[in-house]
Amino acid sequence: MNTKADVERIINEKVNPALAQHYGAAELSGYEDGVAYVKFTGACSTCPSARFTLEDVVRAEIMGALPDVVDVVLDTSVSEDLLDFAKKILNKEVEV
Repeated sequence: MNTKADVERIINEKVNPALAQHYGAAELSGYEDGVAYVKFTGACSTCPSARFTLEDVVRAEIMGALPDVVDVVLDTSVSEDLLDFAKKILNKEVEV
């Protein structure tokens, strides 16, 4: 059975070196019932081709190395800290 640590290892050893060539990276945001949830950072987080990168690079590496992983899903959620900061800006509680 694969663990969260196994998925993180594949991301760090195989996926991130490839994404670093494009000034980006990936991180595991969750792992449940064989599904890995991956969030892109850096340039990859705003890339219009992120879904293709997920399918062609991230999913292929993780599922190729860890047969118990049944899917790899792109996590496009926004952190609560960022949402709180945006609300403060909109309410003019902080200066930008």
